[in-house]
Amino acid sequence: MSNNQSILQDFGLVEELDEEAGETITGGAEVFTIKNKTPYDITYILDGKSWLHRPNETWIWTAYSGGIIKFDKDSRNNYVDNQSYNLADGRIYEFQDKTSTPGNPFDIELYSVA
Repeated sequence: MSNNQSILQDFGLVEELDEEAGETITGGAEVFTIKNKTPYDITYILDGKSWLHRPNETWIWTAYSGGIIKFDKDSRNNYVDNQSYNLADGRIYEFQDKTSTPGNPFDIELYSVA
């Protein structure tokens, strides 16, 4: 039980806080890693801000606004296929070529690898 939860229970304000509510109260952040394992520059939006992630770069993020990522999973310039995920604390993610799409070698995906 967290210290915050104990204090709130002492005042009879709540029975139990779940982990997400506790993070909100304490201002908790999510830390995760994103790697670009594709041959493409990938532009994505993380918590409302745009970033350019170059091939073979690894970035460690601390997200204070939920860890929501949005990206175009089709790397062709004339086609947009947006994808959005809520990234989890402590995870490692990789952008990889999505070879399972027949006839489209330009698809990418963000995979949780650890």
